Amino acid sequence: MKATRFCLSALMLALLPAAAFAQKTTYDFDKDVNFASIHSYALKEGTPAGNPLIDKRLADAIQSQLTAKGLKQDDANPDVWVVYHVSVDKKKELNGYTTGMGGYGGYGWGWGGGMTTTNMRVNEILEGTLIIDIASASKKALVWRGVGVKEIDTGAKPDKRDKNINKAVEKILKNYPPKVKS
Repeated sequence: MKATRFCLSALMLALLPAAAFAQKTTYDFDKDVNFASIHSYALKEGTPAGNPLIDKRLADAIQSQLTAKGLKQDDANPDVWVVYHVSVDKKKELNGYTTGMGGYGGYGWGWGGGMTTTNMRVNEILEGTLIIDIASASKKALVWRGVGVKEIDTGAKPDKRDKNINKAVEKILKNYPPKVKS
């Protein structure tokens, strides 16, 4: 019984880091817009990351995803403007774990004492938010918004940053154009 509980606890702890690093995405859109009529876009300046290298990676990833969806870049006369916004927040993460041995006896009730130690660790992490807005150029109104939130790996090498940014943009734009139920 105790061995099963221990194995289950170890499995939960092993899966916790995977959940902590998962990117959360959401999207919303104007249901009155005919997305099939959108064929071209232009990138406009939003809220940059503050690092020209990251901003270039983001712009390249957005252009790549929109091109893969069949949109053409047209800076002179686009159907939509695409704007991205980046923000970074510092968060505190608390991790606690208990080690030691409990009492002995059956069914959770022990006759003897035991020793346990609980340790707490506070980590400061950076959490990045990427918002991609798509606005109608003719109506000057927002028609689609995608948001992604993820912990930032500050120690990542350039290749890993490229991969992370491309994955984030792909995941955010996964639901563009939206599938409208008829």
